[in-house]
Order: sequence, then C-alpha cells, then structure tokens
Amino acid sequence: MSPERLALIEAFRKQSEGLEKKFEARTHKSDWQMPYRLFRPGTGGKVPLVLYLHGSGGLGDDNLKQLTLGNIFGTRVWLLPENQQRFPCYVVVPQTDRGWIRYDFSQQPARELPGFGDGSRLALEIVDGLCREFSIDERHIYVTGQSMGGAGAWNVITNRPRFFAAAVICCGGESPDDGTGSIDTPLWNFHGDSDQTVPVSSSRDRIAARRKAGGHPLYTEYAGVDHNVWQWAYTEPELVKWMFSQRRG
Repeated sequence: MSPERLALIEAFRKQSEGLEKKFEARTHKSDWQMPYRLFRPGTGGKVPLVLYLHGSGGLGDDNLKQLTLGNIFGTRVWLLPENQQRFPCYVVVPQTDRGWIRYDFSQQPARELPGFGDGSRLALEIVDGLCREFSIDERHIYVTGQSMGGAGAWNVITNRPRFFAAAVICCGGESPDDGTGSIDTPLWNFHGDSDQTVPVSSSRDRIAARRKAGGHPLYTEYAGVDHNVWQWAYTEPELVKWMFSQRRG
C-alpha cells in the first residue's frame, strides 16, 4: 500500500485510457451465442494469444461490460504500447451470461458442479477458431481471469491440460477445481488477504494442493488488499515479462 505502489495503479489508469476502443466486436455461434471482443496486433508473423475471462461484473450479452469496471486492468495491460512493442499479441475477451464453471441451475442459488463449464467450453471454441483464422503461435497461448473468471481459468486449464503456456489467476472464485489440474502449466496466482468477497483460503488451498501434487506455482498475497486485487496483480512490474517468457512444451 506504499505511495510508490499505488502510483503504479494510477499511472496504469491514465496510460490505458481509450485502449478499449481497439477491441472489435464479434460473436461466436454454438450452443448459444457468445459475444466476444478481439484485439489484433499491428504486426505480421505468428504471435501469442491471451484469453481473458471476466469477473461477475462483466456478466451479460451486451459485448461491452467485460471490458469495463474492474476488467479494465486484465484486458488493457497487454495493449499498452510498450507491451505491444515487446510482446505483440492477440487478446480475446469473451462474455458469458451464465458463468464459466459448471452449475446446476435447477437449484437456487445455483450449485457448483465438477466438470467442464459451458462458458469455459465456448471460450475455448473461440480460441480454437481464432487459431484457424489468424497466424497465432500455439506454443504461446495464455489464460488469465479474475474472481468468477479466475474460477474459469482454473476450469479451463483442468479440462484442457497442457494447452496453455501459462495461467495468471486473480482471486479465483470457489469451485470444485482444486488447483491440481494441468500440474505442469506455469501459473501465477494473486489474492488479497483482506478479500471480503472470495476468501483468501480459496487461493491458499489450491496453491497448497498444487505444490503437494508436484507443481511449482507462483503465489503473491497482498497484505491489506480487498477483492480488487487485480489492480495490484496486473500492474505487478514483472508480470508481463514473466508470462510471455513461458511457452508450451
């Protein structure tokens, strides 16, 4: 919470203003229509792709909210000019109206179920389609998400093992995915120890289970930070460099 650290967050807000306009609106048609936004890099050759899964504030089908509110950090950081210069990449931001993990909606509130979530499945259908459409380096496909989208990130690496080059997860919501999925996938998990929405134990337990199973995840826990841990995570100075240095295989 030092002035220097908080200054990084404020600088990001100013530097990233207007970057949401660089995303084009698209729609994927499958079991239902999933709207999504796509950023295309201004470079040739095969480049990486980043899949971002939004939190509950992005729920809907307007193809807009997943770029707003707390989602501005996880969607815009890859688009900053200095990051695109060093690490040009595609960024895809799907929008779900029913969450990312699997639920039993016959109960209220809906009950979390093990298995591949329909939202996560359609998000990966979008990624697969983009890999066919554009020149994407499939050794460098990354997933990141926060809160509800963090639970989605755990879900996709569990159900598509060894597909992603790395995962970056912020305050992932509670779900049946215990953290041991795709154990060899490099992963950096973030949580605030004062989170009043998703208990910090959800990250601690997953990371402990992953390490016990033989994984080597990175884990950063910020003292005094509430649920908006994404503001710290996506402005962590080493994050972008670390993520793009990972490659599948």
